[in-house]
Amino acid sequence: MLARLAHIVHRRRALVVAAWVVLTIFGGFAAGKVSDRWFESFSIPGYSAYETNQKVLKTFGTGEQAPFVSVFTAKGDITKENLQPAIDKAAAVNPGSRVSSYANTHNPMYLSQDRHTAIAEIYPPGENTFSGDPQIKKVRAALQENAPDGVSAELTGLLPLFDASSGGGDGPSVLTEALIGGVGALIILMFVFGTLPAVAMPLVIALSAILNTFTLVWLLTYLTDVSIVVQFLIALVGLGVAIDYALLMIFRFREELAAGEDVETALVETMTHAGRSVIVSGSTVAVGLLSMVILPLPFIRSIGIGGMLIPAVSVLVSITLLPALLSLMGHRINKLRVMPKRFVTVSHPERGWWGRWAQFVVRRPWPVAAVGATIVGVLLAFGLQLNPSEAQAKDFPGKGDAIAGRQALESAGISPGAIKPFVILTPTAQVDQVVASVEKVDGVEGAAAPPTWRRDGLALVEAIPSDDGSSKDVRGTITRVKAALPPGASLGGVAPEDRDFVHAVYGNFGYVLLFVILLTYVLLARAFRSLLLPLKAVILNLVSLGAAYGIIVLIFQQGHGSEAIWNVPATQSIIPWIPLMIFAFLFGLSMDYEVFMLTRMREAYDETGDTGKAIQLGLARTGKLVTSAALVLMFAFFVLSTSPGTDIKQFGIGLAAGIIFDATIIRALLVPALVRLMGRWNWWLPSWAARPLRTAPSEPAPEPV
Repeated sequence: MLARLAHIVHRRRALVVAAWVVLTIFGGFAAGKVSDRWFESFSIPGYSAYETNQKVLKTFGTGEQAPFVSVFTAKGDITKENLQPAIDKAAAVNPGSRVSSYANTHNPMYLSQDRHTAIAEIYPPGENTFSGDPQIKKVRAALQENAPDGVSAELTGLLPLFDASSGGGDGPSVLTEALIGGVGALIILMFVFGTLPAVAMPLVIALSAILNTFTLVWLLTYLTDVSIVVQFLIALVGLGVAIDYALLMIFRFREELAAGEDVETALVETMTHAGRSVIVSGSTVAVGLLSMVILPLPFIRSIGIGGMLIPAVSVLVSITLLPALLSLMGHRINKLRVMPKRFVTVSHPERGWWGRWAQFVVRRPWPVAAVGATIVGVLLAFGLQLNPSEAQAKDFPGKGDAIAGRQALESAGISPGAIKPFVILTPTAQVDQVVASVEKVDGVEGAAAPPTWRRDGLALVEAIPSDDGSSKDVRGTITRVKAALPPGASLGGVAPEDRDFVHAVYGNFGYVLLFVILLTYVLLARAFRSLLLPLKAVILNLVSLGAAYGIIVLIFQQGHGSEAIWNVPATQSIIPWIPLMIFAFLFGLSMDYEVFMLTRMREAYDETGDTGKAIQLGLARTGKLVTSAALVLMFAFFVLSTSPGTDIKQFGIGLAAGIIFDATIIRALLVPALVRLMGRWNWWLPSWAARPLRTAPSEPAPEPV
């Protein structure tokens, strides 16, 4: 089928290119239109804290966002100062804000023990969205301009701390960083191919894939909500996989031309072998992203559905537009040299560095496997210590007023739980009972019910936990508070909702993993015509993923190098969505390299019947390809670490380190060594298994001595 498609594309190449040019131009138009249709809400339907917060939002207009924490410090008794004007002015910046303080509750939990410091919680109205603007600078200015003489006032809290850690929102956007990644890819491609046409083609394919994916996502927004996160996936994954697939196709096309084939024959061979690998690789990437639909979170499901379109479009562009461009260029793909001739010449791969390395692995598989397993084992040990949780307030990097306010809280001995207080929704008649019950709970500093927090027969009670709302200890406090509440009352607030998010994601993660493993195994079993090779591929991919987790644990959770390089202290946790998205990205992207390598080994084995020769030919002919593709992706993702946000730093470093680790330790050491050790059983596919896979069985003969 792919050979027939190659002939059609070759004969109609001008028409194919013209059609894609029109579609890509329209994709640019669609990218502008879809920017107004993104879904920005984070919902966890069915989970108690989220549902409570939604009821509070509906009744009081506030409650989904964490409060601003105003910190007032005086030399004497702070209760003798009139703080109300400053609090009122700060709250008025966002009309409809809800306030709690010592002034309206007379509860000592808002004061330090020496009564020199007081806090006020100001809950801004509205939903928590990407584009929401809580007017942090204006709130801070109103607070400080109206503070009494001799009283210092700082504004801290979760939102100001996020703002401080991200440099006040300054820094390149993710899309800008993707463009920077594209420039880095251009430089790497120059060293890989050395000629202008060969360098330009992967970038053209990536641009077409990205813009045409925006067209499909724009249409998808009329059928379902699509998270704003999808635009970043399109830019980053689209850039990565499209360049990967273009590299594979161009490598094979130039190889066939160097072997003396005419343009059409070279194109047919490229499509028959490399095109098939592209389809299998795209399927595995799509499976990894599509697995997100299993999670009971609408915005993550939309990421799965939207994300699945990226590899699908990249595959379509790679097996239609790219062959048409290759057909148009023909031998001219090696013209217009921009690098020395040695980068342009397609040399015999078995005589190069990768060929020599492949021979060494075939001769010494046990030592190579032992080295790879040792490195992997160390990183897996760190990966098992992964703590998916929001960073505690003390671990936010940055400088300025928010950090000063956090320090003032700590110096005054006020609980860091004030950053993420609990909010309890209760019928008005039960307010006193709820306050009395919650105050007695171990791990709670105090509870208060401001008189103004009552509406439509409902009332709110605020409780400040003794520990940071993101700490491990607060999890037990949440459980105990829930148990202490009378019927009709429910617990909300940011900390309980964060805990529900972790439960929603990781409580169902086993189903995601099972879905991905089973579907990927079936796809690869058919592609490799083997029962053992896909099993090895899936296991090594999970090992690679665990090692990537170990890298981010080592750097960010434990702080080895994070502060020196990225100015981020050890967080003792990894932001909860990071491991999930690293899984969705890395499982499919790293499987690309497995498919590229093992497909070539399978092809070589079918020609020679010798596993050793298959490893040598397969590794020698794909080693440079896999390394080049990994470097392009690594650079694109590493650029994300320049983002001011800690979450994006963790995400970018996790992906960049995971990609390059996979392409080196896993694909260059463990894969060829294990294939060598498994011998002829790599290629075993009995007829009973081949029949449902609709492929030919494979009964390998004994290996030649």
